[in-house]
Amino acid sequence: MKQNIKLVLEYDGSRYDGWQKQGNTDNTIQGKLEAILFKWAGEEIEIHGSGRTDAGVHARGQVANFHVDSKVCRSAKEAKDYLNRYLPEDIRVLHAEVAAERFHSRLLATRKTYAYFVETADKKNVFERKYVYGLGEKLDVAAMRAAAEYLTGEHDFKSFCSNKKMKKSTVRRLDSIEIEERGSQVVFSYTGNGFLYNMVRILTGTLLEVGLGKRRPEEMGTILTALNREAAGMTAPPEGLFLMNVEYD
Repeated sequence: MKQNIKLVLEYDGSRYDGWQKQGNTDNTIQGKLEAILFKWAGEEIEIHGSGRTDAGVHARGQVANFHVDSKVCRSAKEAKDYLNRYLPEDIRVLHAEVAAERFHSRLLATRKTYAYFVETADKKNVFERKYVYGLGEKLDVAAMRAAAEYLTGEHDFKSFCSNKKMKKSTVRRLDSIEIEERGSQVVFSYTGNGFLYNMVRILTGTLLEVGLGKRRPEEMGTILTALNREAAGMTAPPEGLFLMNVEYD
């Protein structure tokens, strides 16, 4: 009999090639987890993540699940303890529980929240340097908040997707974009029902261009209707991005 184990994970993505296992590298979050699960169970176990974070992107609340024989794993705590014993220091299981048999971390996710951290001071804090984008310039937060209002709601976000060959729908719903000043840092928080490839980083890069006076807030509507990646702003670098939370019904 198989058990479906649901995990909540945090990780520092700085030295990894993203979440998803790839043929040309074993240095992924999924790859590290599956290698330990293989050692434990003696067979290949596939682990599903709620989202495929890019290389260099971090997580404070990634959700994942895997099926394992109940003879190997007698409890969720046993799974958590085993994984944490062998995972490197930059990956940690925060919580584990036995989920319903049909639970799937990606397919059943209803909302996700991402946060992006930007440093406006001339140099990054030494101890936070791997977790913020060092922009080093002051930002017009009011202008960025005005621009964000054009982007919330349900839209076709094709202009904010790096995958030009995307065949599936690029319509997504952004429930909120919050922009908060914390000392010399500006923190962008995005909550929505789903995110396209690089979408949060392109949204952030475009809003930063507004904050720097390179674009006007009202241009956001034009960018959305263009349905063209070239219309939007830069892709902000990965180190400032965190997957914060995943919600389920």
